[in-house]
Amino acid sequence: MTTDTTRVPVELRTEALESILVERNLVDPKVMDTYIKMYEQDIGPMNGAKVVAKAWSDPEYKARLLEDGTASIAELGFKGPQGEHIVVKENTPDTHNVIVCTLCSCYPWPVLGLPPSWYKDPAYRSRMVREPRTLLSEMGLDVAGDVDIQVWDSSSEVRYLVLPQRPSGTEGMTEEELAGLVTRDAMVGVAEVAAPGEG
Repeated sequence: MTTDTTRVPVELRTEALESILVERNLVDPKVMDTYIKMYEQDIGPMNGAKVVAKAWSDPEYKARLLEDGTASIAELGFKGPQGEHIVVKENTPDTHNVIVCTLCSCYPWPVLGLPPSWYKDPAYRSRMVREPRTLLSEMGLDVAGDVDIQVWDSSSEVRYLVLPQRPSGTEGMTEEELAGLVTRDAMVGVAEVAAPGEG
């Protein structure tokens, strides 16, 4: 008798796989926990926020970032698996960029960490292509009708990072302070960076 694994929730399948790997001494649960924490908290969105803050503060770096995202991000020490080819798209008053992966969940791990569950959801993956303005609104971001929305489909060959617009009222802030304003969602394009005090 065979079991249709597509009917078993992915969380249960993941837990079962982890149990088998641990039971057979193929992985150490402490090592796994360390990697998960590293990608969620250290390698994660904080790295991308530093890239954005540097671009906001340094016009020459910003130009390099938009020309060659991978190399410019590596200048700050952020590179590795899932970050071999990163293209950066800049939001402007006329254009709003948003990232999706229609096939699976390709995502720039070195600058954004692990992808959130909604990014992997089939509804997000299909609707962001068909009706981006409506879906963004449902996610809490209302993009003005005269702003062009460009959707970028990540793949195993190329991953994207959105360079959000710098909010007003941040002119005297340091890079570290600016980085504290930047969220993962803004770097995916489903949110904007709030001005100080608007959080």
